[in-house]
Amino acid sequence: MRFGVFLPPQANAGRVPLLYWLSGLTCTEENFIVKAGAQRVAAELGLAIVVPDTSPRGLALPGEGDSYDFGLGAGFYIDASEPPWSRGYRMYSYITKELPEEIASAFPVDPSRTGIFGHSMGGHGALTIALKHPDRYKSVSAFAPITSPIRCPWGQKALGGYLGDDIAAWRQYDACALIKQGARLPELLVDQGTADNFLDSQLKTHLLDEACRNVDMAATIRLQCRRRNSFQVVFFSRSGAGSIP
Repeated sequence: MRFGVFLPPQANAGRVPLLYWLSGLTCTEENFIVKAGAQRVAAELGLAIVVPDTSPRGLALPGEGDSYDFGLGAGFYIDASEPPWSRGYRMYSYITKELPEEIASAFPVDPSRTGIFGHSMGGHGALTIALKHPDRYKSVSAFAPITSPIRCPWGQKALGGYLGDDIAAWRQYDACALIKQGARLPELLVDQGTADNFLDSQLKTHLLDEACRNVDMAATIRLQCRRRNSFQVVFFSRSGAGSIP
């Protein structure tokens, strides 16, 4: 597995807090590194950033390169149980166990000050991983996350292919289902653009809003609306809805 690490100048003087970034479908570890421009802000704040790839590479499994939303670049941050994917597609264990151990042993970071965030498929990964490990991450946020893979085509394809037909196994990798089952976070933040072509069909942000409201869990879910040359931000959270022009 490949991953990228950014260390701020403050790492020369001691251990620094770190953020794990999880990328979306078709990405490698390079997408965020090249396109996001996060290094400048991370340097100012003294944050390390760890950016893993989105799936194993080089396994040469049959069919893993046939489509953009399954196999290569589409590990969905779950541990596959169905052959042949169970041979290497274990991104959940990689992100939660193997990678943190490697990072902590090789770089001057403070594992007690860790956050996780991601985009789309990676937003799904950040939310579900944090919900399963609420004491590990100090912050959890996502850009345009897949909020309920059980109820969208991308997720149904991935969960069915990697986990088989057992819907109970699917629920362990669905943020809305985990919240319904009792998983809790002190707080989470989601940003979603209203002009996103996948909002209604794949991302379904309203389902996460409903799940958080139903259990009175703190969440800031911001719908970003482009208006003229600026953005209007509409907030959906457990305290209600409002807007800032």
